[in-house]
Amino acid sequence: MQKILVIDDSKMIRMRVKDMLPSDKIEIVEARDGKEGLNLIHSQQPQLIILDFLLPKVSGWEVYQEIQNDANLKAIPLVLMSGRKEEVTEKISEPFESFAFIEKPFEREQLVKAIRDARAKAPAKKEPAAKAEAKSKPTQEEPQDVATLQAKVAELSNQVEKMQGQIDQLHKQMNQLVNFIKKKVR
Repeated sequence: MQKILVIDDSKMIRMRVKDMLPSDKIEIVEARDGKEGLNLIHSQQPQLIILDFLLPKVSGWEVYQEIQNDANLKAIPLVLMSGRKEEVTEKISEPFESFAFIEKPFEREQLVKAIRDARAKAPAKKEPAAKAEAKSKPTQEEPQDVATLQAKVAELSNQVEKMQGQIDQLHKQMNQLVNFIKKKVR
């Protein structure tokens, strides 16, 4: 059974996540604040963390920083959530490379997609050099995980699509600015 830690000060959000995921396959562990969340990360060793960005006692930002500074914790897939994405992007610029983001409120499909994205983005745990070297040489018995590669390709495609939208928006803004300047110069 997979263990997921949900760190959110809203009981409603914790219950909503619990209701959206299959209870026969997933054990949900809940934390009401960042301090309790950090304690549970270390004591429960979850396979996935769903973290609210705004938390009492220890903020989601501080929890995130502690996770990023520990190689073992960094390998745990992470879903960051917030009611306002700007709060997250003020501290962490997009595209989010090491975690998935979900904006509150969310539906089951969005949560499942965020969990899938988080798993694809999580870095592998560091292994001793000899083991890592042996793994880096593919053998015929170990074909590459096609599903993992497809997930990474899909994620990169999503990032490219999002970036293209941002480029298009910048072009539009630049044209508006040029037109504004032309009118002022006349």
